Amino acid sequence: MAPTTDLLKAPKKDTPVFSPENVTVLFVLGGPGAGKGTQCANLVRDYGFTHLSAGDLLRAEQEREGSEFGEMIKEYIRDGKIVPMEVTVQLLENAMTAQVEKDKSGKGKFLIDGFPRKMDQAIKFEETVCPSKFVLFFDCTEEEMQKRLLERGKTSGRADDNAESIMKRFKTFVETSMPVVDYFEKQGRVTPEAVYKETRGKLEQRLGKEF
Repeated sequence: MAPTTDLLKAPKKDTPVFSPENVTVLFVLGGPGAGKGTQCANLVRDYGFTHLSAGDLLRAEQEREGSEFGEMIKEYIRDGKIVPMEVTVQLLENAMTAQVEKDKSGKGKFLIDGFPRKMDQAIKFEETVCPSKFVLFFDCTEEEMQKRLLERGKTSGRADDNAESIMKRFKTFVETSMPVVDYFEKQGRVTPEAVYKETRGKLEQRLGKEF
């Protein structure tokens, strides 16, 4: 297989596709099983965000007929590794573009769940797609996350909801994703939350009640 960067011929961008004046992006980070999806669903319900899960987009792409990245994505997910950023960033950009065009207002509010998972992803996305407003970081103990994932694995059908893959995912998160959280925290762009009531309060504090 050719290198991913050769396969994905996205045009070079000198400025981000979206302006933060029109498009609000919140990164939603936390370890595997920290509850990101559950809290995103609450925010979609109450504030009209569009929820984009990087993992869901990758899983959909791996099943899409004719996808040139399908097998590669399966291997990375199964091994608990991070898919090359060119693929993930392009899938997110495509999904955001489709939603903004559908809305016809040129505006949009997005929760990007489980991304960025590495520093190069964060930098690439903000340079080429849209700078984020801030990061919601959901903290949870590894023991509790493992319990949730194993329970979810009974019905999810996900290849990475098993004990071996879970441990690999924890290791990857600590080594590659926590530095992303630390990076945004130093910029004052991290809101660490554990429960939804606090999340709502922090969002309204930062963006205003009518955001």
